[in-house]
Amino acid sequence: MRAVLVDPNAPGCLKMTEVPEPTPLSSQALVQVKAISLNLGEVRRARNSPPETLLGWDVSGVVIESAADGSGPAPGERVVGVMNTGAWADIAAVETEWMTVLPDSVSCATAATLPVAGLTALYALEQGGQLLGQSVLVTGASGGVGLFGLQLAKLSGATVTALIRRRGSDALVRENGASHVVIGETAEGAAAYGPFRCILDSVGGQVLSDSLKLVSRGGMLVNYGVSAGEESTIRAGDFFRAGRACYYGLYLFTEFGRRPAKYGLRVLVDLVAQEKLNVHVGAEGSLDDLGDLAEQLYNRQISGKAIIHVD
Repeated sequence: MRAVLVDPNAPGCLKMTEVPEPTPLSSQALVQVKAISLNLGEVRRARNSPPETLLGWDVSGVVIESAADGSGPAPGERVVGVMNTGAWADIAAVETEWMTVLPDSVSCATAATLPVAGLTALYALEQGGQLLGQSVLVTGASGGVGLFGLQLAKLSGATVTALIRRRGSDALVRENGASHVVIGETAEGAAAYGPFRCILDSVGGQVLSDSLKLVSRGGMLVNYGVSAGEESTIRAGDFFRAGRACYYGLYLFTEFGRRPAKYGLRVLVDLVAQEKLNVHVGAEGSLDDLGDLAEQLYNRQISGKAIIHVD
């Protein structure tokens, strides 16, 4: 089968090649891949992984062989799922606990945008508890996770503030649920709309340092990325004096031990089917284009999601 593997000398450090089809575990179904989407984390991983590594998290397609243990969908059913690695290929072996069946009204291409970005936003907001009438801040709001976070927070009844790095994405984040937009390399400007019951941070660095000052009493800051920098500082007194404020580090694949992906994916695809959750696609291409699109995503030239159609 075709697969896109790590090649340090290729665009995006990725190159199409031929590899053997996967041999599934008893808890895995074989899926004929129809669409995948790219995430910044895996695109970065491609630059640091050994040559010939097969990556890929988001996958959508048709089951061609059900799991040997009897779990999960039957052959012929369309599914969306998430993987630790291995989605960038014609066929993928996907854990049945990490996939769900698609409604007829949701395409494989649309569904492929949901797993990592959508689940990260959904599971992060769940840490904030009841958000009806509360204030939420989303940093990195024009990215894949950010746009889903804005919409899901709005659906939860929150008033949402979006933080973006530069002008040009303000209309996009407003369309996706932001009542207030702050533009800049820091989160200082968000103080005008805080404090916040829940903060979703994907930026790290100075933005995280600023955001820790903006958590309300009993509030929650969920950090799931460091796109701007690994190191942040905190004035401990400012944080603990807010009272009952919490910091939560979210790494999606460890969350599945708490709540398997199939449950969160079911929520997301149902919201899409009901036209309550929209997908913003910034770029599309074929499996041959994966390396080029990965390069664009790495250089932050794509807002929203990048979809790869696999035919």
